[in-house]
Amino acid sequence: MNIKNIANIVTKTEQSVSALPLRLIAGMLFMAHGAQKLFAWFGGYGLEGTGQWMESIGLAPGYLMALMAGSVEFFGGILLIVGLLTRPTSFVLAITMIVAIFSVHIDNGLFMATNGYEFALTLVAISVSLMFSGAGKLSLDSAIAQRLA
Repeated sequence: MNIKNIANIVTKTEQSVSALPLRLIAGMLFMAHGAQKLFAWFGGYGLEGTGQWMESIGLAPGYLMALMAGSVEFFGGILLIVGLLTRPTSFVLAITMIVAIFSVHIDNGLFMATNGYEFALTLVAISVSLMFSGAGKLSLDSAIAQRLA
């Protein structure tokens, strides 16, 4: 398998615009949550604070875990917004949210009002949907796939 074949597989996408609202909304949400962890934006605690919290719940080393989760969310969100590498990005984001569900939210029940897993589960569903459909017609993946064809 050569690089062109791999690129075709990764960028292949349905040619509709139905993925666009999922990509944009999920991308903005992931990017904002990542920015909280990485840069202390939007009321977040930054790498130090998030790392200390992650260490306190058993995700060690906390700083590295905060860096990894924040990077996946921030840069993954950007990739979703522009529709680049959407399938692999969505896979990694879904795994990140599954970790969040089982390490933070599962014992709190479903609803957000009690810090439950409702929001993270919604992001898993969106990520899995994008993993299957691809980025859609209005995306860099689509432009790359058309160029490779």
